[in-house]
Amino acid sequence: MTRNGEEMAGGGGCRRWVLIGGAVVPALLVIGSNLRLWRLSSGHRFAAQEAPSAPVVIVPGAKVAPDGSPMAYLRGRLDAAIELVRAGRAVEILVSGAASGASGDEIDSMTSYLVKRGVDLALIRADGAGLSTWATCLRAKQLFGIDRALIVTQRRHLPRAVALCRAAGIDADGVVAPCEARRVTKFRNTIREWFAAPKAVLRN
Repeated sequence: MTRNGEEMAGGGGCRRWVLIGGAVVPALLVIGSNLRLWRLSSGHRFAAQEAPSAPVVIVPGAKVAPDGSPMAYLRGRLDAAIELVRAGRAVEILVSGAASGASGDEIDSMTSYLVKRGVDLALIRADGAGLSTWATCLRAKQLFGIDRALIVTQRRHLPRAVALCRAAGIDADGVVAPCEARRVTKFRNTIREWFAAPKAVLRN
């Protein structure tokens, strides 16, 4: 009984360590990947008022409302892009997202928003197949020939966006976009960003 009991106790201990390892290793991977992206983007993240100049500012797509208007995250990115153009820190705007996504036409939404706020349509370039941050950056380089750019997005997304654009061969600096989203939306997107980091690190 004693021997069997010891064996059973030992087996239980092994299982506990396996369970602990199964939780700790992924957590360390996620944390380490986020720290890596933070370091890769170090020196390339700016507030709009402090941003360097570039020929073009890239606006990654995000969810649009049922009426076709940009929702909080996307609206913040577009407002930041407008501020950069008005300040003379960028000349053109590349809007990149899903032209026929589940939430609507992000390209039409972004373009309409910019034009209604005084941006010349001739200064807006559009990529309706920027279905991810990596696709946005890679297509900006390969399809549009962009070598130097600013990319605008929310603070939590910025390290990944900058790192991916630089991995795609673009001399990119990131600009923090405002975000007036609900707290639950911010929390959900923060979690998403944390778990998207390991895949982004593989690109660098």
